[in-house]
Amino acid sequence: MATTVIRDALIVTMNAADDIVRGDVKIEGNTITAVGGKLDADGGRVIEAGGRVLLPGFVQTHVHLCQTLFRGCADDLELMDWLRKRIWPLEAAHDADSVYCSALLGAGELIRSGTTTILDMETVHHADSAFEAIRESGIRAVSGKAMMDHGEQVPPALLEKTEDSLAESVRLLEKWNGAAGGRIRYAFSPRFVVSCSEELLTAVRDLADQYRVPVHTHAAENREEIAVVEAERGMRNVVYLDAIGLARPNLILAHAIWLDEEEKRIIRERGVKVTHCPGSNLKLASGIADVPSLLEAGVPVGFGADGAPCNNNLDMFQEMRLASFIQKVRLGPTVMRARQVLRMATMGGAEVLGMADMIGSIEPGKRADLQILDLEDFHVYPSAGADPYSRIVYAATRGDVDTVLIDGEVVMEGKEVRTIDKARVLREADRSLTRLMGRI
Repeated sequence: MATTVIRDALIVTMNAADDIVRGDVKIEGNTITAVGGKLDADGGRVIEAGGRVLLPGFVQTHVHLCQTLFRGCADDLELMDWLRKRIWPLEAAHDADSVYCSALLGAGELIRSGTTTILDMETVHHADSAFEAIRESGIRAVSGKAMMDHGEQVPPALLEKTEDSLAESVRLLEKWNGAAGGRIRYAFSPRFVVSCSEELLTAVRDLADQYRVPVHTHAAENREEIAVVEAERGMRNVVYLDAIGLARPNLILAHAIWLDEEEKRIIRERGVKVTHCPGSNLKLASGIADVPSLLEAGVPVGFGADGAPCNNNLDMFQEMRLASFIQKVRLGPTVMRARQVLRMATMGGAEVLGMADMIGSIEPGKRADLQILDLEDFHVYPSAGADPYSRIVYAATRGDVDTVLIDGEVVMEGKEVRTIDKARVLREADRSLTRLMGRI
């Protein structure tokens, strides 16, 4: 079993006590075995941190790797038009090679900016290609194919038969859940109520219980979506999901902006998890989620960048700042403080994914999903007397991420991603997008 010691780091542990210590971290295989003090490398590799900041890797709980290719192709639209006019036609145009390229492009961007774990929703087809890219990139991922068997405005190429959607999802789960030494997991991913029949949703409920995996879906993202659900199902999104038995601790809701008090109660009482996507919500003008009230109620809330065509990047540093700033405008400068926001980006995301015992903090027994930040630069100084959480959340940028480890493996060093051929992926991204645009 290989041993690695990260030497002389400022360790922002994100443990329950919020300890910040100067010292070493020892890793054996993929697991952290000791934190703090001077530790013996036992002849293994030593990574010299030189006093730089060591953080847990960020955990993003809502992304669409399949959409990374569409960056810049669907700007300045509201959600439903964004889907109908641009995203769904582009997803329908995907082939296996373009999905693979899109996923690699997204994974490279995520790793480069310190994200080590994602909850990903793919498109309807070619999900094997995305999983292969995830495997090769080294990122930790919970992912699943989008499920869509309903909706007049869904392109025919994305509209599935219910039984086919379920069968393909189960096939993918049985192939990929637990792959790459457990680094890859599966989540059933019905896109949202607007594009899913009740037959599909209730079957997903039962299958998720059978296989003990999460359910990942969108809900209450904008008011038009809610109006469609009310017209078709006779009730609001979360109320409907509860009525059919999907509102359970394994349910993860992306966005959850327009919740009424009954929906908030259901989320709290049923143990439902929420993902906040501030950048996407602002750009699509979907709204501002009442995150402080959810946190106050004890609801686990993580962050997600969503997709490249609605953000337009996958940068957790941007999401943290936006999440803090938009709530301060609403509720005053003391809400969503830097320490709380950083916790949401690390342990909060781990809790949403049911992985709090595995990732999200730097503690013995946790997986070695880590990032080293180089904060020796103009934009993050002075450092003397500065709050470390403030420096990270309000001043640092993705360009400050120097080294990333996932599952004990160094996947980025010296700001260069080692698991992805950058030049090839960038070249293929342009070729793939050109091919897709020719199909719509």
